[in-house]
Amino acid sequence: MKWIKFLMEYVKSPRTVGAVAPSSEKLADRMVNDIDFKNAKCIVEYGPGTGAFTDKLVKNKGKNTILILLEYNQEFCKELKDKYNKYDNILIINDSAQNIDKYLREYDIEKVDYVVSGLPFASLPKDVSSEILKKTRTVLRNGGLFITFQYTLLKKEYIASYFKDIDYERVLLNVPPAYVLKCQNV
Repeated sequence: MKWIKFLMEYVKSPRTVGAVAPSSEKLADRMVNDIDFKNAKCIVEYGPGTGAFTDKLVKNKGKNTILILLEYNQEFCKELKDKYNKYDNILIINDSAQNIDKYLREYDIEKVDYVVSGLPFASLPKDVSSEILKKTRTVLRNGGLFITFQYTLLKKEYIASYFKDIDYERVLLNVPPAYVLKCQNV
C-alpha cells in the first residue's frame, strides 16, 4: 500500500517527492545509525514522506527529545499526523524545510543536534537547495550531523560546500540503491 501511495504522489510532484518507492529498512537503519539518541535534545526530519526513517526516530528517541517533522506534501503530512499525533514531543509541520528557522524560533529551540533528510536535492531547484543547506548549517549545533541520502553522488560536492566534514556509504538494499551522506557541522 505504501508503494502505491508513494508512486501516486511521485507522479503528481516528482520534483518534491523525488522517489518512486518508500525507503528500505536497510536504508532507514543506516540513516539513523550515527544518532546518539540518549543525548539528543532535538532532531529534525526533512521530507519524512510516509515515515520510513520517522519510525526509527520515534522508536529510539528519548522521552524528552523533541522531534520536528517538516513535510511539504499535504497527503504525506496528513498520514504522518494520523500515525504520530499520539506521541509526546513530536511536532508535525506541513511546510518546506526552507522555513526550519521560523519553527525553531516559534518553539524556542536554539540549536538542533541532528537533521535527517529525505529531500531530493538532485531534483530541487538550486536556490531552494541552497537555502535549505544554509539554514541547516546555521541551526545545527557544533558537531551536529546532517544526514541525507541521494541516489547518485552528483550533489555530493555541492552538499560538501556547506559542510566541510562529509562521509558517505552506499546502501545497495534499497530501490534504487542509495548513498547515505553524513555531514558534520564544524
